[in-house]
Amino acid sequence: MRLFGVAFPAEKDKNEWEKEQEEARRRDHRRIGTDQELFFFNDVSPGSCFFLPKGAHIYNTLTDFIKSEYQRRGFNEVVTPTLYSTALWERSGHWEHYSENMFTVTSEGSQTYALKPMNCPAHCLMFEQRVRSWKELPLRWADFGALHRNELSGALGGLTRVRRFCQDDAHIFCTPEQLEEEIVACLDFVRSVYQVFGFSFHCQLSTRPTPCLGEPEQWDNAEQQLERSLQHFGERWELNPGDGAFYGPKIDIQIKDAIGRQHQCATIQLDFQLPIRFDLQYVGRDGQLHRPVMIHRAVLGSLERMIAILAENFGGKWPLWLSPAQVMVIPVGGNSESYAKQVVQQFREAFFMADLSDDQGATLNKKIRSAQLAQYNYIFVVGDKESESGTVNVRSRRGKQLGRRPIEEVLTSLTQLRDTRSNQDEF
Repeated sequence: MRLFGVAFPAEKDKNEWEKEQEEARRRDHRRIGTDQELFFFNDVSPGSCFFLPKGAHIYNTLTDFIKSEYQRRGFNEVVTPTLYSTALWERSGHWEHYSENMFTVTSEGSQTYALKPMNCPAHCLMFEQRVRSWKELPLRWADFGALHRNELSGALGGLTRVRRFCQDDAHIFCTPEQLEEEIVACLDFVRSVYQVFGFSFHCQLSTRPTPCLGEPEQWDNAEQQLERSLQHFGERWELNPGDGAFYGPKIDIQIKDAIGRQHQCATIQLDFQLPIRFDLQYVGRDGQLHRPVMIHRAVLGSLERMIAILAENFGGKWPLWLSPAQVMVIPVGGNSESYAKQVVQQFREAFFMADLSDDQGATLNKKIRSAQLAQYNYIFVVGDKESESGTVNVRSRRGKQLGRRPIEEVLTSLTQLRDTRSNQDEF
């Protein structure tokens, strides 16, 4: 039996710790997911999340955000299978090092297949599908395919540790000369995304572990290139000796949430081994065959885990652009419901998550309070005056009354807040 305890040098430290624990409980993503009807779990599929419509909205909004960045940054999306023969995993080396974490299926003829726990071997198959030229590089391939990892049941916990998940996974195949520029571009990608969320972050350069694969000279050169990329990037970073992957060094990005907790989501990893195992080659400027460099890259990491972190970071008070409950329209008076429905429809046609309050027996104050507790970003009260003038009476989630505004003005303001991914509450 093991006993654990927490000790404090002073009473004030104990009180501070208790406040932090209470705040963490209040922000628990599992409670927020239940209260806001975002997602749930069921024992028929342990470790796999069921996203309800509001949760799916957050999920898809995050995916669309990253996809919009792909367009700007020269990434191309690919779609790959979910099930592969173990021959692929033996070739990649994952069967030797990772098979106990893979779900397998045996078909007729005793052929064994495994659900993919990562996308990199499939992307290597794509690269070797035909002869590649230096003119094509860098190739940046992104994949949102579902991944499955056989985590121990005792390790599962909400969205932070699941068996079925998706991540903003990408692999870059480039020449050695392009490596530093690609690493800096990946770091800039991370910074631009985390700035939108309001996360502060720092980087860790994780170097050669023991044991590792590859020649010492190869490791030294790769680590020096990553260090130069971090110096050029200009953000705070620290050395994390011996914590690299067995196949190459990596940069891990640590974020800090609203209550000071650290999370590791983004990662940028070099891989020496897969290009060798798959004998990946391209024709260089000199007409000779050369080995490409492979970079594994994720910004959000697991979408499920990122949703958990964001839910707790915002305490369930989602910014407008990410919110599954953006607008609540409350009709006042018997003749205003038809107008309220028109307002809801107008905002839905502009791709807002808008709802109509239909609690006939409640007072206006109770309806407003219910909408605030449900974390609607904006509440529109409409009556005869608003119907006659084509306006809505606006108040924010925090209770600030913004007054009667023309619908088009409000729609323009909210569209700007949403499309710029602003985290401010009021316009």
